[in-house]
Amino acid sequence: MVTRRTNLFVVSGLMLSLVLAGCAKRPATTQAQAPAPTGAVATAPAPAAPAQPSAPAPMPSAPATAAPQNPTASARPTIKEFLPVPELKDIYFDFDKYDVRPEDAKTLDSNARWLKTNDNLVLIEGHCDERGTNEYNLALGERRAKAAMNYLVAQGVQASRVTIISYGEERPVCTEHTEECWSKNRHAKFLVKPR
Repeated sequence: MVTRRTNLFVVSGLMLSLVLAGCAKRPATTQAQAPAPTGAVATAPAPAAPAQPSAPAPMPSAPATAAPQNPTASARPTIKEFLPVPELKDIYFDFDKYDVRPEDAKTLDSNARWLKTNDNLVLIEGHCDERGTNEYNLALGERRAKAAMNYLVAQGVQASRVTIISYGEERPVCTEHTEECWSKNRHAKFLVKPR
């Protein structure tokens, strides 16, 4: 009887760890819940350990538009519902950086003014150039999107209106292998959806 309970406990623990491990290849998404940055940087989740031959098959992973972290929040809109508007301009980043540059702070100030006068949800996409691993660029793209979000929130945009996603290097604007081209791919893009 004791071994049966022990086996059940071990199998349940393995299944839970496989489900919680996630998948590093899909874009990382985050719903903003807290306005102030803490200085801590989120990183991509660690890959799951290989399953033992006798372990049950893992559960399918959640889609990129999983439920919001806050259970009282309304359902998260799908990414396809967000569209670009000409009033919101992209910002750009230096190589391997996610700090908002002074010239891009002016762009974010303008974006914040528009967002405060227009009651839309905003999706901030983080993008990288092709250099670096997929996992590293997904994490860097998320940091870029979070930096833009934190700036907008500091300017008075409600954090509950903002969702971020990282595409890493997956959606390049330019495909040449030059610094001029790479600099175009290191950006944060702003899309909106009416509430």
